[in-house]
Amino acid sequence: MHTETIEEEIKALEAQISGDMFADMEIRDKIHNLKMKLSGAKPANQEIECVGCGS
Repeated sequence: MHTETIEEEIKALEAQISGDMFADMEIRDKIHNLKMKLSGAKPANQEIECVGCGS
């Protein structure tokens, strides 16, 4: 994925946030994973340990 594509997807997901913490959890998780891709960290569903947070 290109940086622009990821940023557009993040903006689209952020527009879907309703303010209800429980309803937004899945959306916020997707946003977090996309932001980690942009920063070079590995999302939790990857086999390689996360470089950014050490998990």
